[in-house]
Amino acid sequence: MNLGSHLTQCLLSLPPPLTRDLVVEHDLRVPMRDGTVLLADRWRPRSGGDGLPTVLLRIPYGRAGMAVVPMVRPLAERGFQVLIQSTRGTFGSGGVFDPMRHEREDGLDTLDWVIAQPWFGEAMVLYGMSYLGFVQWAVADQLPPQVKAMIPAVSESALSLEFLRADGFSLETPFGWGVMVAGQERRWAVPRQLLGARRVRRAMSELPLNQADFAALGHRSDYIQDVLAHDAGTPRWAELDHRHRVADIAVPVSSVGGWYDIFLPGQLRDHQALVAAGRQARITVGPWSHTSRGVGVTAAGEALGFGLALARGERPPERAPVRLFVMGEETWRDFPSWPPPDCAPRRFHLHPDGVLSTDTAGESAPDRYRYDPADPTPAVGGVRLALGVRGGRVDNSGLEARPDVLTYTTAVLETDVEVIGEVSAEIWFRSDLPHADVFVRLCDVDAKGRSTNVCDGLVGLTGADRTSRATVRLWPTAHRFRLGHRIRVQVSSGAFPRYNRNPGTGEPRATATTLRAGNQEVFHDAEHPSAILLPVCPATQKSDLAGRGLEHGLDISGLDN
Repeated sequence: MNLGSHLTQCLLSLPPPLTRDLVVEHDLRVPMRDGTVLLADRWRPRSGGDGLPTVLLRIPYGRAGMAVVPMVRPLAERGFQVLIQSTRGTFGSGGVFDPMRHEREDGLDTLDWVIAQPWFGEAMVLYGMSYLGFVQWAVADQLPPQVKAMIPAVSESALSLEFLRADGFSLETPFGWGVMVAGQERRWAVPRQLLGARRVRRAMSELPLNQADFAALGHRSDYIQDVLAHDAGTPRWAELDHRHRVADIAVPVSSVGGWYDIFLPGQLRDHQALVAAGRQARITVGPWSHTSRGVGVTAAGEALGFGLALARGERPPERAPVRLFVMGEETWRDFPSWPPPDCAPRRFHLHPDGVLSTDTAGESAPDRYRYDPADPTPAVGGVRLALGVRGGRVDNSGLEARPDVLTYTTAVLETDVEVIGEVSAEIWFRSDLPHADVFVRLCDVDAKGRSTNVCDGLVGLTGADRTSRATVRLWPTAHRFRLGHRIRVQVSSGAFPRYNRNPGTGEPRATATTLRAGNQEVFHDAEHPSAILLPVCPATQKSDLAGRGLEHGLDISGLDN
C-alpha cells in the first residue's frame, strides 16, 4: 500500500485516484536561451503516461520533500503528467537565483521545450501557489495554444509591490522569505529554519535595518538589501511588475486566495482586469492566510476539476465567477462579480468615548496616544507570512489593552450586518513628529466581548505634524457581523514586524538609527469626521434595519449619509 498516496488523498480531501503506481524521471535538462540548463522532474503513471495533459510547475524551493510531493502526486494519480522544474539557480538548476527576475524568459523557454517533447500530448495547464503563481503571470500574455488554463493561488502579477510600498513597507514578508531561501539548500534546512525563527524575529529589530540580514544569517543577502533600499515604485522592480500583461491573457484562469493573504489585494485586482478585458476568469477566496491547508486543498480541486476538464477539451462544471467564504456566517456563497453588486460603502464614524456610530460626530476633543518605536505596537494575527507566527483570526483583547491602541465600538447589533467588498478608512490625524503611520483594523466583538480581527491596513504619512486626513486601504473582506455582536475599529500607529516600525525621523528605512516616540491625535468632530467605510450589502441596508431601535446612532437612517 502506498502510504504517501493515501495520506495525500486524505489531506486534500480527494476521491480515490486512477492509479497509485507512478514513475518519476529525475533531472531532465531544460536549456534556456542563454545556454543555462534548468533541471526538472517528470511524474507520470507507470502505464499510459505519455500523451496525458501536462501540468507545469516552476518552483524555487526544490522538486522533492514534504511541501512538494502533496502538490504533484495527486495530479499525476488523477489524469495528468506533471513536470516540476527548479527555477534558475536553485536545487541543481544552472545560473544564479535572482528572485523573480528571470521568470519570464525562462518560463517561455520552458514552455517551448515541453511542447517539443515526444511524451507531450496536446494540452498543458499552469499551476501553483505563491511564487509558483507569479511565474504563471510572468508568461501569461504569450502562452502557446497548447496551454489551456492557469490556476494561480495566493499570488498576483506584481508579487513584491504590495509589501514594498513606500507608504507601508511590510518588513516581515520579504525579510523572512529572504532568510528562508538563503538557507533552503543547507542540510537539515527545515529544522534549522524552525529553530532559527526566533532569531529572525529579533533580527528585524536591528538598527540600522540593513544589518538585519547579517544578524539572521551571518552574511549579507542581496535580495534583502534590495528590498530595504528600493521602494515599489523604483526602476529596480519594474521588470517584476506584470500587471500590464493581465488583460492580454487568452486562457481561462481560476485563482484561489485567502482573506488573510499578503497578496489578496493584487489577486483581486488581476481578476477584475481579466473580467474587464472579457476573459474567462473565476476566483475563490477562503478564510485563509498564505500557508493555510485550505489553499492547497482548494487549488488541487481546481486543477482536477477546472484544469483537467479544459485540458481534455471539456467544459468545467458550472459555477459562479466569484465564490467567497463569508466569515461570521461561516459559509461559502457565490456572487456574479467582485465586488458584489449592490454592496455600497457606508460610513461608520468615530466618536468620543470609544463610540463607533453611523451618525456624524459633533464637537469633541481629539483622542490621544503615544507611539514609541522602541516598544512598537505589535502585529497580532491577520496578514502574516512567517515561520512560527499565527496569522488569520485571533483574539485581540491583549492588543486592545495597550495604551497605544484606540478602539471605537458600536452598540450591540439588533440585526446582522453583512460587509463584502473593499474596505477603507479616513482618519483625521496629527502627530508631534512629521513622520508617522496610521494603522486601522476592523474587528468583530462577540456577545462575550471577544474581539476578533476581520481586516486591516496601514499608511505612512509625511507631514504628519499637520492635521490631515489619512486614507487607509484595508484588506478586502467578506464578513457578517451577527445580531448580538458589535463592530469595532482599532486605530494605532503600527503592527510590527508585519510593517516596519516608523522611526519618526524620516531617515531611510535601511539606514535609520534613531527612534523617536510620537504623541498622536485622532480627531472626530464635524470638521474632521474620521470614519471607516464598510461595503454594506443589501440584506442589511435600510429596508431591513430601519426602525429596529438601534442605539448610539446605529439607526440605519444614518447609513444614507
